[in-house]
Amino acid sequence: MQVTVKNVTIWRKEVDNQPGELAAVLTPLAKAGASLKVLMGYRLPGQEGKAAIEVYPVAGAKASRAAAAAGLVKSSIPALYVEGGDKPGLGSALAEAMASAGININFLVMQAVGRKYSAVWGFASAEEARRAAGLIRRIK
Repeated sequence: MQVTVKNVTIWRKEVDNQPGELAAVLTPLAKAGASLKVLMGYRLPGQEGKAAIEVYPVAGAKASRAAAAAGLVKSSIPALYVEGGDKPGLGSALAEAMASAGININFLVMQAVGRKYSAVWGFASAEEARRAAGLIRRIK
């Protein structure tokens, strides 16, 4: 299966870690017809009362207005969205390639469903993201 790698913008909001915050962020996006491929929600390390919500993609003027109204802002972290065929050891091979190239990973969320996987990678710089994209495309 072909691997697709895209430079993406993650939209993010920090919220209080309490019931209803996720729904309050997602409802305007749903009403605007946004179709999300990635939704991440997590408590901030060392800050039990705070959490972050991150989404991708926010495409089109209507979805962008809804995201802004919900308090989401474009993250400045260079990120890649990847889809491809899964196989045993893929995560390890990718991690080893990044390490060998001296690329530091700011964050990684990777999941497999059936024989396919998707991932969101975050990096410290656009240059590291560019280099990582080339490595990801070569590892199948």
